[in-house]
Amino acid sequence: MGKINRPVGFPLVCSTFGSFSLLYPLLTLMHARIHTTLTQLEATHGIRILYAAEAGSRAWGFPSPTSDYDVRFIYCHPAAWYLTLDEGPDTLNFPVEGLLDMGGWELRKTLKLLRGSNAALFEWLQSPIVYHEAPGFQAGLAPFLPRTFNLRAGLHHYLGLVRRGLTTDFTAEQVRLKRLFYALRSALAARWIRTRHALPPMQFAQLRAVLPLELEAEVTELLALKARADEKTTVDRPAVLLTFLEQEYDAATASRDTLPVPQGPEPTTELNQLLQHWLHVSFPA
Repeated sequence: MGKINRPVGFPLVCSTFGSFSLLYPLLTLMHARIHTTLTQLEATHGIRILYAAEAGSRAWGFPSPTSDYDVRFIYCHPAAWYLTLDEGPDTLNFPVEGLLDMGGWELRKTLKLLRGSNAALFEWLQSPIVYHEAPGFQAGLAPFLPRTFNLRAGLHHYLGLVRRGLTTDFTAEQVRLKRLFYALRSALAARWIRTRHALPPMQFAQLRAVLPLELEAEVTELLALKARADEKTTVDRPAVLLTFLEQEYDAATASRDTLPVPQGPEPTTELNQLLQHWLHVSFPA
């Protein structure tokens, strides 16, 4: 397998659920394919990939055996790319191919979205499954997460996902198990924001800290089913869980305008410094 084209000192980091380092000889076929794809992207597009992580159900903690690998990455161009009158494309998106779903954001776009409290980016940067990282990249951005996270914007994001479930996904007698967990996870993230006034964790196991005790048994049973089900598996509409989703949606909606707004120092100067640092490190003169 080819190696990532990166400056000296950019080791390949791969971890699963934050606990096990997957050494090169022990990589699964999909992990090997992911790394090969990242290598090819660097060569084809003339970029450096600074960070690549799992961003879907495998990172959330409730994958099915046939779940996609939702790999999201952050990359930069050489400095000259940024010195033009018109900004170039700032994303790389590809069709899903054989369980591999790849997509990436350019570094300047990423830092703007961090400043703007983009909920998806906050999840990427908390992922427990990191396929590649330039040394210090995640640690350099970590202090900005609580500083720039906007509670109201985050709550709005997760409520939108809950609303989709209630209005679109759960209207029939049979509901897709996959969609049920998407909505439940979003409701727990919204509850976390509403009750703890903090950035919610990415992983479902941690979000369960705010799950009502009376729902624990049913959620545990459904998690066990999802672990062996396929992506299209359906279950009978779970009335108790849907009631929880509705109640949490109403409670979070009512509290949205009362949440505090960020009060920390404006981060643009520091983020500009990070942009310049990573351009220099990635493409040294």
